[in-house]
Amino acid sequence: MERQQPKGAHEATEQAAGQFIVSVGKRKTAIARAYIRPGSGRVRINGTPLELIPMEVVRLKIMEPLIIAGDAVRNVVDIDVNVKGGGFMGQAEAARMAIARGLVEFFSKCVLDQSPEGCERSRAVAEKLKALYNEYDRTMLAGDYRRTEPEKYMRYSARRRWQTSYR
Repeated sequence: MERQQPKGAHEATEQAAGQFIVSVGKRKTAIARAYIRPGSGRVRINGTPLELIPMEVVRLKIMEPLIIAGDAVRNVVDIDVNVKGGGFMGQAEAARMAIARGLVEFFSKCVLDQSPEGCERSRAVAEKLKALYNEYDRTMLAGDYRRTEPEKYMRYSARRRWQTSYR
């Protein structure tokens, strides 16, 4: 027997789903999902505020898309990123890609302002962000296809062979 939803529940879930953008970034074996919604500039990585991440290199790598976009863009969105797999640098680059892709998608879908002129302004911001990200570093949006080469049979690693003695 099917459970009936209360009246208006379907519309409420559709409305809530339209309020945020989900984007994915991958680097090596790390996968990051960024949830971007209208807000006040809060950024969390696996539930931890970005400012509390101990390694400065990782923090700056994750902040790159926000620094390039500027405070006008950063202060109108809240970003929650879930990252798993890989090492800390791969996770940072995956999170960076997810944030950059998410910001472009967020502004191209007119989440903040639904009016025609607001939507046009938002799409212009998305195009500008896309151009800035591509100019700074193409892998922010396009990704890096390189993967580790698998280890071969009867070898120590992908390329390393047994040492041979000729004398």
